[in-house]
Amino acid sequence: MRALIVDDEIHARRDLERILDLTREFSAVATCGNAIDALSAIQADPPDVLFLDIQMPKVSGFELLSMIDPAHMPHVVFVTAHDEYAVKAFDRDAVDYLLKPVQQERLAAALEKLKRAMHEPPPAYRAPPLERIPCQSGTAIRLIDVAEVELVRCGVAGVFVVTASVELLTDLPLHVLEAKTDLVRCHRQVLVNIRQIAEIHRPEPRTAVLVTRSGKSVPTSRRYYPRLKERLGIVG
Repeated sequence: MRALIVDDEIHARRDLERILDLTREFSAVATCGNAIDALSAIQADPPDVLFLDIQMPKVSGFELLSMIDPAHMPHVVFVTAHDEYAVKAFDRDAVDYLLKPVQQERLAAALEKLKRAMHEPPPAYRAPPLERIPCQSGTAIRLIDVAEVELVRCGVAGVFVVTASVELLTDLPLHVLEAKTDLVRCHRQVLVNIRQIAEIHRPEPRTAVLVTRSGKSVPTSRRYYPRLKERLGIVG
């Protein structure tokens, strides 16, 4: 098995990496110090198993699950210092959870569950709705509240999150954003926030041009317009 450890505490990462190596059950063990780096690592080379810290600054372990493309989803073992998070972990179909500091005997029990789980594809983890979208802003990562998003568009250069004031690149694909947020697909390459629509122009009955609160024009296509009409409560 190939494993990825995600924990903001360097000593916790090193300790878990050490005892995983001792089991000789893993062909490779990589580590990340935050959820955003982990997301990039999973997209580049999906691991078989994710040992995921739940409570991390900026982006929690539960939020990270909301960002992962289901096609890349590994089996998940949550790692936590707090008993109350264990119940939440099992609510999300995790293979198991480990309390810090991780004990060799407890890890052995988790590995037995993992071996059985590896015969089946990972479940569709019941991650919470995505409320923030990680975007590239220079050398930093900026978390954009979904409520502020006017539209998301896909182009040659990638997927761009557009607000009233900025347009930033994100690593999340359109289908993940569509599935994990309230953004609605209005075109093959565009999602729109219906709460940010100020005007609807209808040059013909089966399509429309949307205008956002900041004045941006958003195209719709005949394929997606019926569902958009339903969400907007448009009759006829």
